[in-house]
Amino acid sequence: MTAELPIKLIGSTMSPYTRKMVSLLRYRLIPYKIIWGNPGSILDQMKIEKPKPVLHPTFIIKSAGEKAKAVTDSTPIIRMLETAFQKRSTIPNNPVLAFINYLLEDFGDEWGTKFMFHYRWHDKQDIENAGTLLPLTSQPVVSDDVFDKMKKEITERQIGRVWVVGSNKITAPLIDKSFKRFLVIMEKHLSKYPFLLGKRPSSSDFSFFGQLCQLVGADPTPRAITQNISMRTVAWVNRTEDLSGLDPSESDWLELGEIPNTINLLLKEIGATYVPTMLENERAFLKGEESWETKLDGLIWSQRTFPYQVKCLTWLREEYESLTKSEKTEVNKIIDGTGCETLVN
Repeated sequence: MTAELPIKLIGSTMSPYTRKMVSLLRYRLIPYKIIWGNPGSILDQMKIEKPKPVLHPTFIIKSAGEKAKAVTDSTPIIRMLETAFQKRSTIPNNPVLAFINYLLEDFGDEWGTKFMFHYRWHDKQDIENAGTLLPLTSQPVVSDDVFDKMKKEITERQIGRVWVVGSNKITAPLIDKSFKRFLVIMEKHLSKYPFLLGKRPSSSDFSFFGQLCQLVGADPTPRAITQNISMRTVAWVNRTEDLSGLDPSESDWLELGEIPNTINLLLKEIGATYVPTMLENERAFLKGEESWETKLDGLIWSQRTFPYQVKCLTWLREEYESLTKSEKTEVNKIIDGTGCETLVN
């Protein structure tokens, strides 16, 4: 890919994936131009075909001599940017560490969004907060009557979509417990390492940042929880917003023999929560079932089947299969006993 610069994207400050990608672009020193607003209406104005589905952020990629194309989904976009721009990579040079990074990134994107979406639309104060901010981030100059209508429409639509992440009255306690365990691990990890995989940020750092910038910076309930459990996480979020001044080197990545216990604890959290839901969701999808349930941590997780997460699981397995036999052996040493091994074995 040879993209014209600056790269254009359409996003929202209340979108974790927008913030993930803007932070990554800043760190990588890739020139960009962001348009705050609704991708659907903006693409209509620009007469560019919409991607399916239309999501924040939407990147407008234009190579020399080619028609502009709108693309979404942060994980493949990050890999596309890695191909186009070589400096300040966010993918570890060691394939084994790169796979661990991919697993962590997927967890941040797909389980971390359960934290974010659940807290945003569960309690009254958070619903009121998000319902007020979301319309104003895309259209700050608006009459009170129009704003009230937008707020009502957005709130009803988003509450109606909480099923996508599996948030409901039954799963609420489990999401809350998982988030708090996650913060305890982050507090321990950040006391020794500035980033997940060493002294430089990986794509998984930006994945975590995307969700955490909302949990810490936008929504009242998870902000209070985070401040109570892990002030290091609060500080890390503030700093990760803009890492353009960081000067990374290849030696900043963790060596395989140096992977700390905190990464093992993160993998165990993934293995205890995200992995079982991914596998059960896949089973239900393949059988054509509209919903499914499983037990996590002694509690029932009940959710409608989500086809996109089947795609995520396929991509993860493809990453594993791209490794050599010896690299798979090294990965297995790291993930065995965490519960993550059932994803690929």
